[in-house]
Amino acid sequence: MRYNKQCQIFLLSQDLNKIRNEYYERVNNNVKIVKENSNDDTIIIYNRVPKTGSTSFIGVAYDICKKNNFHVIHVNISANNHVLSLPNQHNIVQNITKWNNMKPAIYHGHFAYLDFSKYSSVKPLYINIIRKPLDRLVSYYYFLRYGDNYRPYLIRKKHGDTMSFDACVKNNHPDCDPENMWLQIPFFCGQSVHCWKPGNKWALEEAKKNLINNYLLVGVTEDLTNFIAVLEATLPRIFKGASEYFLSSNKSHLRQTVQKIPPSEETIKKIQGSLVWQMENDLYEFAWQHFNFIRKYTLATKSQKYMFEKIRPKTNA
Repeated sequence: MRYNKQCQIFLLSQDLNKIRNEYYERVNNNVKIVKENSNDDTIIIYNRVPKTGSTSFIGVAYDICKKNNFHVIHVNISANNHVLSLPNQHNIVQNITKWNNMKPAIYHGHFAYLDFSKYSSVKPLYINIIRKPLDRLVSYYYFLRYGDNYRPYLIRKKHGDTMSFDACVKNNHPDCDPENMWLQIPFFCGQSVHCWKPGNKWALEEAKKNLINNYLLVGVTEDLTNFIAVLEATLPRIFKGASEYFLSSNKSHLRQTVQKIPPSEETIKKIQGSLVWQMENDLYEFAWQHFNFIRKYTLATKSQKYMFEKIRPKTNA
Protein backbone atom coordinates (compact mmCIF):
# COMPACT_ATOMS: atom_id res chain seq x y z
CA MET A 1 0.00 0.00 0.00
CA ARG A 2 2.83 2.38 0.93
CA TYR A 3 4.69 1.47 -2.29
CA ASN A 4 1.60 2.29 -4.43
CA LYS A 5 1.21 5.64 -2.68
CA GLN A 6 4.85 6.53 -3.40
CA CYS A 7 4.36 5.59 -7.08
CA GLN A 8 1.28 7.80 -7.27
CA ILE A 9 3.17 10.74 -5.74
CA PHE A 10 6.06 10.22 -8.18
CA LEU A 11 3.73 10.05 -11.20
CA LEU A 12 1.82 13.11 -10.00
CA SER A 13 5.11 15.00 -9.61
CA GLN A 14 6.11 14.03 -13.16
CA ASP A 15 2.76 15.22 -14.50
CA LEU A 16 3.07 18.54 -12.66
CA ASN A 17 6.58 19.07 -14.03
CA LYS A 18 5.38 18.27 -17.55
CA ILE A 19 2.45 20.69 -17.25
CA ARG A 20 4.69 23.40 -15.82
CA ASN A 21 7.29 22.99 -18.55
CA GLU A 22 4.64 23.05 -21.29
CA TYR A 23 3.16 26.20 -19.75
CA TYR A 24 6.52 27.98 -19.59
CA GLU A 25 7.29 26.88 -23.14
CA ARG A 26 4.01 28.40 -24.42
CA VAL A 27 4.64 31.65 -22.52
CA ASN A 28 8.21 31.96 -23.73
CA ASN A 29 7.24 31.08 -27.29
CA ASN A 30 4.73 33.93 -27.20
CA VAL A 31 7.49 36.24 -25.96
CA LYS A 32 9.75 35.14 -28.83
CA ILE A 33 6.97 35.84 -31.34
CA VAL A 34 6.49 39.35 -29.95
CA LYS A 35 10.24 39.89 -30.04
CA GLU A 36 10.57 38.79 -33.67
CA ASN A 37 7.65 40.90 -34.85
CA SER A 38 8.81 43.99 -32.98
CA ASN A 39 12.20 43.78 -34.71
CA ASP A 40 10.53 44.80 -37.97
CA ASP A 41 10.36 48.34 -36.55
CA THR A 42 14.03 48.42 -35.60
CA ILE A 43 15.90 51.65 -36.34
CA ILE A 44 19.67 51.58 -35.94
CA ILE A 45 21.69 54.80 -36.04
CA TYR A 46 25.38 54.46 -36.80
CA ASN A 47 26.86 57.95 -36.42
CA ARG A 48 30.22 56.78 -37.66
CA VAL A 49 33.44 58.42 -36.50
CA PRO A 50 35.79 58.98 -39.49
CA LYS A 51 38.82 56.67 -39.84
CA THR A 52 37.67 54.02 -37.38
CA GLY A 53 36.96 51.15 -39.81
CA SER A 54 33.44 52.37 -40.52
CA THR A 55 33.62 51.67 -44.26
CA SER A 56 34.55 48.04 -43.61
CA PHE A 57 31.65 47.58 -41.20
CA ILE A 58 28.95 49.36 -43.19
CA GLY A 59 30.06 47.46 -46.29
CA VAL A 60 28.98 44.26 -44.55
CA ALA A 61 25.56 45.77 -43.79
CA TYR A 62 25.09 46.78 -47.44
CA ASP A 63 26.03 43.29 -48.63
CA ILE A 64 23.66 41.37 -46.31
CA CYS A 65 20.71 43.80 -46.28
CA LYS A 66 18.88 42.21 -49.22
CA LYS A 67 19.22 38.69 -47.86
CA ASN A 68 18.11 39.76 -44.36
CA ASN A 69 15.39 42.07 -45.67
CA PHE A 70 16.32 45.43 -44.16
CA HIS A 71 17.44 48.80 -45.54
CA VAL A 72 20.73 50.67 -45.24
CA ILE A 73 20.53 54.44 -45.75
CA HIS A 74 23.31 57.02 -45.83
CA VAL A 75 22.62 60.39 -44.19
CA ASN A 76 24.65 62.77 -46.39
CA ILE A 77 25.19 66.15 -44.73
CA SER A 78 26.49 69.00 -46.87
CA ALA A 79 30.13 70.13 -46.50
CA ASN A 80 30.81 67.14 -44.23
CA ASN A 81 29.32 68.99 -41.27
CA HIS A 82 29.19 66.92 -38.08
CA VAL A 83 26.83 69.33 -36.32
CA LEU A 84 23.24 69.69 -37.56
CA SER A 85 21.17 72.86 -37.62
CA LEU A 86 18.16 72.81 -35.30
CA PRO A 87 15.64 72.50 -38.19
CA ASN A 88 17.65 69.61 -39.65
CA GLN A 89 17.81 67.88 -36.28
CA HIS A 90 14.02 68.01 -36.09
CA ASN A 91 13.48 67.01 -39.71
CA ILE A 92 15.94 64.12 -39.67
CA VAL A 93 14.32 62.67 -36.56
CA GLN A 94 10.84 62.99 -38.07
CA ASN A 95 11.90 61.44 -41.37
CA ILE A 96 13.72 58.52 -39.78
CA THR A 97 11.04 57.65 -37.22
CA LYS A 98 8.08 57.99 -39.62
CA TRP A 99 9.56 56.45 -42.78
CA ASN A 100 7.80 53.14 -42.11
CA ASN A 101 8.44 51.67 -45.56
CA MET A 102 12.15 51.64 -44.78
CA LYS A 103 11.86 49.79 -41.47
CA PRO A 104 13.84 47.94 -40.28
CA ALA A 105 16.81 50.07 -41.24
CA ILE A 106 20.35 51.15 -40.48
CA TYR A 107 21.01 54.88 -40.97
CA HIS A 108 24.64 55.91 -41.10
CA GLY A 109 26.61 59.12 -41.51
CA HIS A 110 29.39 61.26 -40.05
CA PHE A 111 27.40 63.30 -37.52
CA ALA A 112 27.47 63.80 -33.77
CA TYR A 113 25.08 62.02 -31.41
CA LEU A 114 21.53 63.32 -31.83
CA ASP A 115 19.06 63.00 -28.95
CA PHE A 116 15.88 61.68 -30.59
CA SER A 117 13.88 62.08 -27.37
CA LYS A 118 13.85 65.86 -27.87
CA TYR A 119 11.74 65.46 -31.00
CA SER A 120 10.08 62.04 -30.86
CA SER A 121 8.91 59.27 -28.54
CA VAL A 122 10.73 56.75 -30.74
CA LYS A 123 14.21 55.90 -29.51
CA PRO A 124 16.53 54.25 -32.06
CA LEU A 125 19.38 51.88 -31.29
CA TYR A 126 22.70 53.70 -31.55
CA ILE A 127 25.91 51.86 -32.42
CA ASN A 128 29.44 53.09 -33.10
CA ILE A 129 33.13 52.17 -33.32
CA ILE A 130 35.97 53.97 -31.56
CA ARG A 131 39.72 53.91 -32.24
CA LYS A 132 42.95 54.72 -30.40
CA PRO A 133 43.13 58.52 -30.82
CA LEU A 134 46.70 58.81 -32.10
CA ASP A 135 46.20 55.93 -34.55
CA ARG A 136 43.10 57.65 -35.88
CA LEU A 137 44.91 61.00 -36.25
CA VAL A 138 47.91 59.47 -38.06
CA SER A 139 45.62 57.51 -40.37
CA TYR A 140 43.64 60.63 -41.22
CA TYR A 141 46.81 62.68 -41.75
CA TYR A 142 48.14 60.29 -44.40
CA PHE A 143 44.69 59.65 -45.85
CA LEU A 144 44.39 63.34 -46.78
CA ARG A 145 47.71 63.08 -48.64
CA TYR A 146 47.69 59.65 -50.27
CA GLY A 147 44.09 58.45 -50.20
CA ASP A 148 43.22 54.78 -49.80
CA ASN A 149 42.74 51.58 -51.76
CA TYR A 150 38.94 51.94 -51.63
CA ARG A 151 38.77 54.86 -54.08
CA PRO A 152 42.37 55.32 -55.26
CA TYR A 153 41.34 57.56 -58.17
CA LEU A 154 40.22 60.41 -55.87
CA ILE A 155 42.63 63.30 -55.39
CA ARG A 156 42.63 64.17 -51.71
CA LYS A 157 42.80 67.62 -50.15
CA LYS A 158 46.49 67.47 -49.22
CA HIS A 159 47.65 65.60 -52.32
CA GLY A 160 51.29 66.41 -53.13
CA ASP A 161 52.24 67.23 -49.54
CA THR A 162 54.90 64.64 -48.65
CA MET A 163 55.71 65.91 -45.14
CA SER A 164 55.77 62.99 -42.69
CA PHE A 165 53.71 63.05 -39.52
CA ASP A 166 56.93 63.14 -37.48
CA ALA A 167 58.15 66.22 -39.37
CA CYS A 168 54.72 67.80 -38.98
CA VAL A 169 54.82 67.38 -35.20
CA LYS A 170 58.42 68.54 -34.97
CA ASN A 171 57.59 71.73 -36.89
CA ASN A 172 54.37 72.32 -34.89
CA HIS A 173 52.35 72.32 -38.11
CA PRO A 174 48.58 72.81 -37.63
CA ASP A 175 47.73 69.60 -39.54
CA CYS A 176 49.07 67.51 -36.66
CA ASP A 177 47.96 69.75 -33.81
CA PRO A 178 46.74 67.49 -30.97
CA GLU A 179 43.48 69.44 -30.97
CA ASN A 180 42.69 67.67 -34.27
CA MET A 181 42.19 64.52 -32.20
CA TRP A 182 39.18 66.16 -30.51
CA LEU A 183 36.57 64.27 -32.54
CA GLN A 184 35.49 61.05 -30.85
CA ILE A 185 34.50 62.85 -27.65
CA PRO A 186 32.20 65.34 -29.44
CA PHE A 187 30.76 62.57 -31.63
CA PHE A 188 29.53 60.83 -28.48
CA CYS A 189 28.81 64.05 -26.59
CA GLY A 190 26.38 65.49 -29.12
CA GLN A 191 25.19 68.70 -30.75
CA SER A 192 25.98 71.16 -27.92
CA VAL A 193 28.57 73.89 -28.46
CA HIS A 194 30.32 72.67 -25.29
CA CYS A 195 30.93 69.27 -26.89
CA TRP A 196 33.17 70.82 -29.52
CA LYS A 197 35.48 72.80 -27.22
CA PRO A 198 38.80 70.87 -27.10
CA GLY A 199 39.70 69.89 -23.57
CA ASN A 200 36.21 70.44 -22.13
CA LYS A 201 35.84 68.03 -19.17
CA TRP A 202 32.05 68.25 -19.27
CA ALA A 203 32.12 67.00 -22.87
CA LEU A 204 34.12 63.93 -21.86
CA GLU A 205 31.70 63.07 -19.06
CA GLU A 206 28.71 63.61 -21.34
CA ALA A 207 30.31 61.37 -23.97
CA LYS A 208 30.78 58.61 -21.39
CA LYS A 209 27.23 59.00 -20.14
CA ASN A 210 25.80 58.74 -23.64
CA LEU A 211 28.01 55.77 -24.48
CA ILE A 212 26.67 53.83 -21.48
CA ASN A 213 23.04 54.96 -21.52
CA ASN A 214 22.20 55.69 -25.15
CA TYR A 215 24.27 53.29 -27.25
CA LEU A 216 23.36 49.66 -27.73
CA LEU A 217 26.96 48.82 -28.53
CA VAL A 218 30.26 50.65 -29.10
CA GLY A 219 33.07 48.52 -30.48
CA VAL A 220 36.73 49.21 -31.12
CA THR A 221 38.54 49.29 -34.46
CA GLU A 222 41.07 46.76 -33.18
CA ASP A 223 38.34 44.12 -32.68
CA LEU A 224 35.73 44.53 -35.42
CA THR A 225 35.26 40.75 -35.53
CA ASN A 226 33.81 40.57 -32.02
CA PHE A 227 31.87 43.81 -32.53
CA ILE A 228 30.01 42.19 -35.42
CA ALA A 229 29.63 38.92 -33.49
CA VAL A 230 27.96 40.70 -30.55
CA LEU A 231 25.63 42.56 -32.91
CA GLU A 232 24.66 39.30 -34.60
CA ALA A 233 23.95 37.63 -31.25
CA THR A 234 21.89 40.62 -30.07
CA LEU A 235 20.07 41.56 -33.28
CA PRO A 236 19.93 38.40 -35.45
CA ARG A 237 16.97 39.84 -37.37
CA ILE A 238 19.40 42.35 -38.89
CA PHE A 239 22.88 40.83 -38.58
CA LYS A 240 22.27 37.13 -39.19
CA GLY A 241 25.27 35.74 -41.07
CA ALA A 242 27.27 38.98 -40.71
CA SER A 243 30.17 37.40 -38.81
CA GLU A 244 30.73 34.62 -41.30
CA TYR A 245 30.47 37.04 -44.21
CA PHE A 246 32.92 39.50 -42.62
CA LEU A 247 35.52 36.79 -42.04
CA SER A 248 35.12 35.07 -45.41
CA SER A 249 34.92 38.17 -47.62
CA ASN A 250 37.41 40.97 -48.17
CA LYS A 251 35.43 43.37 -46.00
CA SER A 252 37.75 42.89 -43.02
CA HIS A 253 40.51 44.58 -45.03
CA LEU A 254 38.39 46.78 -47.26
CA ARG A 255 39.89 50.22 -46.75
CA GLN A 256 43.54 50.96 -46.07
CA THR A 257 45.48 54.21 -46.41
CA VAL A 258 47.91 53.84 -49.32
CA GLN A 259 50.95 55.12 -47.43
CA LYS A 260 51.23 55.43 -43.67
CA ILE A 261 54.49 55.82 -41.72
CA PRO A 262 54.28 54.89 -38.03
CA PRO A 263 55.23 57.82 -35.74
CA SER A 264 58.51 57.78 -33.83
CA GLU A 265 58.73 57.30 -30.07
CA GLU A 266 59.61 60.99 -29.73
CA THR A 267 56.48 61.99 -31.64
CA ILE A 268 54.29 59.63 -29.63
CA LYS A 269 55.65 60.99 -26.35
CA LYS A 270 55.00 64.57 -27.44
CA ILE A 271 51.41 63.86 -28.56
CA GLN A 272 50.63 61.86 -25.43
CA GLY A 273 51.71 64.82 -23.32
CA SER A 274 48.77 66.86 -24.60
CA LEU A 275 45.52 67.24 -22.65
CA VAL A 276 43.41 66.41 -25.70
CA TRP A 277 45.15 63.05 -26.26
CA GLN A 278 44.78 62.18 -22.58
CA MET A 279 41.05 62.91 -22.64
CA GLU A 280 40.42 61.17 -25.96
CA ASN A 281 42.42 58.19 -24.74
CA ASP A 282 40.39 58.21 -21.52
CA LEU A 283 37.22 57.81 -23.60
CA TYR A 284 38.82 55.07 -25.71
CA GLU A 285 39.90 53.07 -22.64
CA PHE A 286 36.46 53.56 -21.09
CA ALA A 287 34.77 52.29 -24.27
CA TRP A 288 37.20 49.39 -24.64
CA GLN A 289 36.56 48.16 -21.09
CA HIS A 290 32.80 48.45 -21.51
CA PHE A 291 32.89 46.62 -24.84
CA ASN A 292 34.94 43.77 -23.39
CA PHE A 293 32.53 43.49 -20.47
CA ILE A 294 29.60 43.14 -22.90
CA ARG A 295 31.54 40.75 -25.16
CA LYS A 296 32.41 38.51 -22.21
CA TYR A 297 28.78 37.99 -21.22
CA THR A 298 27.42 37.85 -24.77
CA LEU A 299 29.89 35.50 -26.43
CA ALA A 300 30.60 33.26 -23.43
CA THR A 301 31.16 29.57 -24.24
CA LYS A 302 28.23 28.55 -22.04
CA SER A 303 25.30 30.57 -23.34
CA GLN A 304 23.20 32.36 -20.77
CA LYS A 305 19.49 31.49 -20.67
CA TYR A 306 16.43 32.97 -18.99
CA MET A 307 12.75 32.19 -18.58
CA PHE A 308 9.64 33.90 -17.26
CA GLU A 309 7.89 32.15 -14.39
CA LYS A 310 5.53 32.63 -11.41
CA ILE A 311 3.19 34.58 -13.68
CA ARG A 312 -0.02 35.77 -12.00
CA PRO A 313 -2.83 35.85 -12.74
CA LYS A 314 -2.58 32.67 -14.79
CA THR A 315 -3.10 32.89 -18.50
CA ASN A 316 -4.64 30.45 -20.98
CA ALA A 317 -1.84 31.12 -23.51
